[in-house]
Amino acid sequence: MNDVNTRYSLRDNKGFLPLIAWLLLAMCTATLHTSVADERPSLEELKAVGAQKSRFKNVQPSAEPPAHPEPDLAEFRETIGPILQQACVDCHGPGAQEGNVRIDTLDPDLLSGEDVDWWTEVFAAISKGEMPPPDEGELTDEDREKVVNWLANEMQVASTVRRRSGGHSAFRRMTRYEYNYALQDLLGLPWDFAKDLPPESHSEDGFQNSSELLHMSVSQFETYHRIARTALARATVRGQRPAVRHWGVSMKDVANFEWPKQAKEIEKVTKQFKDDPAKQQEELDKLDAKFKQSHRGAYFRELSTGRTAEATWRYQGAKYAFAPTDSPAEFPESFDTVAVLPANRGTKLIVELGNQVPDEGTMRVRVRASRTTSDDSPAPSMQMLFGWQASNEGRALIRVSEQDTLITAGPDEPAIYQWDFPLGEIYPRNSVRKTSPMGVTPSPSEYIRLANSTASQGDIQVDYVEISAPVYDQWPPASHKKIFFDSKNADDEPACAREIIAAFMHRAWRRTISEDELDRKLKLFDTLRPQCNSFEEAVTEVLATILSSPHFLYIAQNQADETPETPPERQPLSPHELATRLSMFLWCSLPDEELLKLADSGQLADSQTLTEQVQRMLADPRTERFAKQFVHQWLDLQLLDFLNIKQNVRGFDPLLKEAMQHEPIALFHEVLKHDESVLNFIHTDFAMANERLARHYGLKGVRGNHFRRVALDGDFKLGGILTQAGLLAMNSDWPDSHPLKRGVWLLESILNDPPPPPPPAVPQIDLADPEIAKMTLKERIEDHRNHAACMSCHVKIDPWGIAFENYDALGRWRNEIDGKPVSASSELFNRETLDGMEGLKRFLLENRQDQFVGAMVHKLTTYALGRPLTFADRADVDTITAEVRTRGDGLATMIQTIIASELFQTQ
Repeated sequence: MNDVNTRYSLRDNKGFLPLIAWLLLAMCTATLHTSVADERPSLEELKAVGAQKSRFKNVQPSAEPPAHPEPDLAEFRETIGPILQQACVDCHGPGAQEGNVRIDTLDPDLLSGEDVDWWTEVFAAISKGEMPPPDEGELTDEDREKVVNWLANEMQVASTVRRRSGGHSAFRRMTRYEYNYALQDLLGLPWDFAKDLPPESHSEDGFQNSSELLHMSVSQFETYHRIARTALARATVRGQRPAVRHWGVSMKDVANFEWPKQAKEIEKVTKQFKDDPAKQQEELDKLDAKFKQSHRGAYFRELSTGRTAEATWRYQGAKYAFAPTDSPAEFPESFDTVAVLPANRGTKLIVELGNQVPDEGTMRVRVRASRTTSDDSPAPSMQMLFGWQASNEGRALIRVSEQDTLITAGPDEPAIYQWDFPLGEIYPRNSVRKTSPMGVTPSPSEYIRLANSTASQGDIQVDYVEISAPVYDQWPPASHKKIFFDSKNADDEPACAREIIAAFMHRAWRRTISEDELDRKLKLFDTLRPQCNSFEEAVTEVLATILSSPHFLYIAQNQADETPETPPERQPLSPHELATRLSMFLWCSLPDEELLKLADSGQLADSQTLTEQVQRMLADPRTERFAKQFVHQWLDLQLLDFLNIKQNVRGFDPLLKEAMQHEPIALFHEVLKHDESVLNFIHTDFAMANERLARHYGLKGVRGNHFRRVALDGDFKLGGILTQAGLLAMNSDWPDSHPLKRGVWLLESILNDPPPPPPPAVPQIDLADPEIAKMTLKERIEDHRNHAACMSCHVKIDPWGIAFENYDALGRWRNEIDGKPVSASSELFNRETLDGMEGLKRFLLENRQDQFVGAMVHKLTTYALGRPLTFADRADVDTITAEVRTRGDGLATMIQTIIASELFQTQ
């Protein structure tokens, strides 16, 4: 403006009027831009706009092609070939073969030709608008539609022809998590039976349940047999109900370890100033005020006097341990001393139990607790932990409460809160608890620890803790009765064994058991019975062989009959195979009793019955397993599990990481529960968050550690999967964001369009170069992309990743990086601009809906079948996608459509 003022004097109308005109023009331009932005459809409205562009919008169900279809070569010669010749051959012809693609020599016979994979790439590039580039050739919308339609039809027919040539093998063993859930459901115990099994690897699609990975050696069968024997031994019992040990601990008793320390201070001051009564009283008053202060960590408060004392604990000498009794403890009617747990995850309120905690059975902890205030502030949460410290080096602390417990009671009416957890699932236990005496080092003692897990404010007060172990609500326990059920043949061991083994085999092997198979197991029982101390022991040994059999461990299909005269064809799954595929898909486990009965009767093959079963199963809490396992593999959340940001990073803590890990699963489950559009994964007007995550995002009014639906204001910065903090953090390189990781992740996980692998000898970014070191991250990437060896890959990756640049390494929004404005705008391969996260969401919703919905169908179907998809599956995937698109893109609808498809119901 200094130059303007110099040139245009206010006294000079000839200068002043142009200045006014310039200012008015600038204001009008700004107003115009604002008006244009305001007139754009919202992200929610764009979902409807983009749906109108779908190539599946008017697709009619295609008739089954004839037995011997012919390729439509006439259409290619007359129309498609000339279009490609004009638009593509300059770059992909005799003179140049960019990307090693030469279109003019590709065989247009997709039914029997050798170039189907290349035509698939051509279809993808043209249908997405990536080819031809704007400055390299022209392809009118009409011509593009002709090419896309011809290729889509030819690929549909070619895929169907290949499909007829036979099924695909999905013969595989259970994954680690499927095996664990199967044992949980079979035995009726929510324990981790698979903790000793190694982790699974991931297929190229990112899934652990792929048939190409899940095979087994002889030594693995031995491991499964050992695990089965241990599981059955823990699920069943022998003899009389074990005696229960009880601990009743009042906070008055625990506080008695602390009050003597204050008495010593008072005694010291009294003696020190005994000759100066005034000074003595002054110092005693100071101590009195000190003894009534609150503390950052757990502390004790005497309600009648207001005095407090910080709670301390040391493992040496086990002097804080309480001994158990044989009779149950009773909660006192009144109390004057409480332990206060401030809202701080470092809070330690330890109740030490000594070395007499049993190895197995349920430990029941009952705590009388309340909030410290009676106002309307949100209720705090409590966690239960189990731990021990044998020495300075040997220690463990394990969280045993699966979910946080809200403490809603007020201070005037404290309530009793209960936790039950299996002692046999706690690992590691104190290894010296049976060898080292109490009071020495290493200490054999173990303890429980109460923690206030509230994310913000809200103290908890506790007055009494009751612990009992081992607790059995019935004897024999339900897990024992599930196997050894009441039988009229109880006095006839062979007949009773036959009943028990037959019922167990039916559930475990998920099919009808032949008499020959059952007889072999009964013969084994007859052999083992003389060697065992009890009937139950002999039966469980036989059951262990059932659980280590391939019939249990493998998800198998009957092979189709084929002869040289009759080529292999797609064979429908048997009702039992269908039940297993269905339950493994939606529950990651075995079919339940209702599903097995329908399979036994053959009714499951009825389409209406199958639909009803899918609806029932989707409403069952076990679908949370599906949400957890599918989302974890689909989005590659192992990257987040392994995220190890340095301690003491401002804004990052274990509570936040835990919330980050759960957020995408919670969103998936919410969309599934309400059958909402899968486009909500691109953007939605709500978030799934708890208090810690909401604070990270700057959302107000969210209290408590439980996840709930939180309405957003329509801003593009949050909503959907792309802006979730955990996914952004795991694709970062702390302390920097990482556009390349984010771009590759988007292409692979979200769009199912993985970039090509990098060529060999790719040059690294040279940060030793001072010119490069002072560049922004985006500038470094653009400079790196200018290398000839890097151009072909990065031009397809970088724009997608740069669009995320407004999010830092913890997924927080930022407008500046090192004092410079964030530049999150970049051009796609087809010269279309992606302007940051809003531009990315707009582009995907307006132009790539078909690609994203198709990618979701592909990912879910791959997971459902437990095998990689091939070109032969393409026709089925397109058919499913078309139906889902015409029915509103609902996630539950997509799952139901997949299950109803021929692809799901055949081998």
